[in-house]
Amino acid sequence: AFAAALYVYDNHRLFDLDATNPLVWFGIFLCRDFAYYWIHRAEHQMKVLWASHMVHHSSEEFTFTTAVRLPWMEALYKPALALWAPLLGFHPLAFAAMGALVLIAGQFQHTELMRRRTALDLVFVTPSAHRVHHGSNIQYLDKNFGSMLIIWDRMFGTFQREEEEVIYGVTKPLQSWNPLWAQIDYYADLKQEWQQLTGWKERAALLFLKPGWRPARLGGTPAIEEPRWEHRISYDVQVDRQQSLYILWQYVVMLAVASWFLFSIDGLSAVAQMCFAIWVLLRLLSIGGVMESKDWTRWMEPLGWLTLPLLWTLIVPSGTWFWAGIGAGLLLAGLSWLHFAGFRPKKIKNVND
Repeated sequence: AFAAALYVYDNHRLFDLDATNPLVWFGIFLCRDFAYYWIHRAEHQMKVLWASHMVHHSSEEFTFTTAVRLPWMEALYKPALALWAPLLGFHPLAFAAMGALVLIAGQFQHTELMRRRTALDLVFVTPSAHRVHHGSNIQYLDKNFGSMLIIWDRMFGTFQREEEEVIYGVTKPLQSWNPLWAQIDYYADLKQEWQQLTGWKERAALLFLKPGWRPARLGGTPAIEEPRWEHRISYDVQVDRQQSLYILWQYVVMLAVASWFLFSIDGLSAVAQMCFAIWVLLRLLSIGGVMESKDWTRWMEPLGWLTLPLLWTLIVPSGTWFWAGIGAGLLLAGLSWLHFAGFRPKKIKNVND
């Protein structure tokens, strides 16, 4: 993606803009925010884009961690939609740096801690404005699309003040701890709807019209029911103390392994990087299964740790650390097996039932 942006900048830029000029950086900020508003708005108005973006909205809580609940599929279209920047003459490095700064600032929009309104609410996307954006209340749907500036919403009629208490999440809750399913849940819904449609017009409408659209012959677009606090059931499951400790232990070990991977990534081959990334992803999938008491985790948990020594052989030459890694992986696999030898999946029970 960066190579494509650099190619456009080197060969097709319309203007020569001095990246050392503060006004150019202000221009990057302003133009980026304006473009983000319209792209973000399209992600809420078109099913094919909402299928990806809804991952960010699927959390039923609103904390700093919600900010990093990111859709993987955006990597397929967001870089192409940002090529306007090098075309105008903004250097890709400067544009990327501004994006990183905005991403960091965006973390602080995802909180319920800041309640008092100030003059900043007139210009910027404050936590209050962004809480509205994440609400599933009918009056909050498709509002406050801005990234850093709320002025675009005020100009184009999508601004909404925070009034009633926000009910977070989406109108069709995810109901899963599975990180992979969170990424493809809405695509599965799209596939089912696609199979019910006939003709290219209906199928094009399915992809490019608003979420919830259905042709008249299938009943038309259903009305959205107003969520109520008294009817709200956040997805959660009951696990016993043994399961809770096991999950905690798994996350601690996973955090250590993933941290080592990130700090060592420059010295790893492309094959080793890919294998470790897949391993981390499958471990997260398995831990999510443990939280939901899935039966398949009885074999996937030990298998996941058994594969760690194999990955270790890709990156560590034979020696003390080599055998230490092999032994640690086998030990973790053995402990997982001992734990799951007596594990019996329990019927999931929502804590609010």
